[in-house]
Amino acid sequence: MDLKGAMPALITPFTPDNMIDEAGFKDNIRYMIEHGVSGIVPCGTTGESATITLEEHKQLIDIAVDCSTVPVIAGTGSNNTGEAIELTRHAADAGADASLLITPYYNKPNRNGIIAHFDAIASAVDIPIILYNIKSRTGINLEPGLIAQLAESPNVIGVKEASGDLGQVSRIIELTRDSDFILISGDDALTLPIMSLGGVGVISVIANIAPAQTVAFVNAIRKNDYDEARRLHYQLAPLVRAMFIETNPIPVKTAAGMIGRAAGPLRLPLAPMSAQNEQKLRSALVAAGLLKR
Repeated sequence: MDLKGAMPALITPFTPDNMIDEAGFKDNIRYMIEHGVSGIVPCGTTGESATITLEEHKQLIDIAVDCSTVPVIAGTGSNNTGEAIELTRHAADAGADASLLITPYYNKPNRNGIIAHFDAIASAVDIPIILYNIKSRTGINLEPGLIAQLAESPNVIGVKEASGDLGQVSRIIELTRDSDFILISGDDALTLPIMSLGGVGVISVIANIAPAQTVAFVNAIRKNDYDEARRLHYQLAPLVRAMFIETNPIPVKTAAGMIGRAAGPLRLPLAPMSAQNEQKLRSALVAAGLLKR
């Protein structure tokens, strides 16, 4: 199992009556695989995991595993440890290659609680676990020493780092470099510096709409072709910024619909973009060659 390279954090398309668009979800997965992504990540933040039901969560994992020819990293995190165990067991039974577990949000557990949470999940399943560190969503930062401690569990194999702190990224890699542990960028804008420090790839928002360009960018870094990587970084930068002019996944899901990918409505409390920001997004897609004027 090679969990490296460009791996889209999949959007979840819905039908007009707010059900899972199974056909659209499958079509989006095939589209990204055809354009060279090395893995897919269903049921993450970009997939509106906070507003899909437990059964929908399982349904999406099942679909992703069934139709994917690349590794599937299933988002199975929760601020409810029991629910996280249930989802992670389901991912393992479905045949997912790994699980992605966000730090418990809202509860704000202390260090012992965080350790106990991940230990409980790791001891309940045998699927590889990737931690997901994103303080902006959870209110808690997994500091490098804690990540190194959690990495001592045999099935905790990596971390998706979205802290935005390159010093922290460097320290995590430094503390875990002698173990079989990987660090994956969780921020499209920082993929180049993170991978130059030793990260192995990116779980990407932008790959939903520009998979070929994202793959080419990441592959250039992996080949140590930094002239090409910098060129592609700056080529993609305006589009990356456009993906975050409002809360993710509002812009990327809107963009997917604009370019003809399955997307559908957002689920409340997420709401459509402002007209002004939608025009900025449309202009970015035109400039990137993904949409005609």
